[in-house]
Amino acid sequence: MGKQNSKLKPEVLDDLKSNTEFSDAEIQEWYKGFLKDCPNGQLSVEEFKKIYGNFFPYGDAGKFAEHVFRTFDANGDGTIDFREFLCALSVTSRGKLEQKLKWAFTMYDLDGDGFITRKEMLEIVTAIYKMVGSVMKMPEDESTPEKRTDKIFRQMDKNMDGRLSLEEFIEGAQCDPSIVRLLQCDPNAC
Repeated sequence: MGKQNSKLKPEVLDDLKSNTEFSDAEIQEWYKGFLKDCPNGQLSVEEFKKIYGNFFPYGDAGKFAEHVFRTFDANGDGTIDFREFLCALSVTSRGKLEQKLKWAFTMYDLDGDGFITRKEMLEIVTAIYKMVGSVMKMPEDESTPEKRTDKIFRQMDKNMDGRLSLEEFIEGAQCDPSIVRLLQCDPNAC
């Protein structure tokens, strides 16, 4: 019985091929790894936080991992299944810039109202700062989460209404590569 579960059904494989940027072989390989880490086929927020924390040993990745988890959990059921995992991974690792920015917007838009407020941006930026710990030296105008949030809003909030629409977010990031750097959670990118 365990043997047959380690292979995806052809229709599931076809669905994943058409909704991700991965090949058949890559999908099967990711599936084997996913089942190894999540034998029941579901990834809980606690397991996700543990795995995510391994990538950031010098900081506290817990809060940021919760935000990433929420964004991966497309159906909002409190777990990540293989399809949700692979689709999100495809966007974040192989998607075009605009796809990545839409994904990031969803993560920053905590209440899902279609706008990112200063408060929402500050919560995510604070989580990023906790995650990277003291490993990164920030420029003076980004030395605190508040300063970094202010800088992002100065550059992106074109109509100055105190919130970012998806359009402002994408346009701001595409017009200024430094904003993409400000938004990224990869400590090597900063």
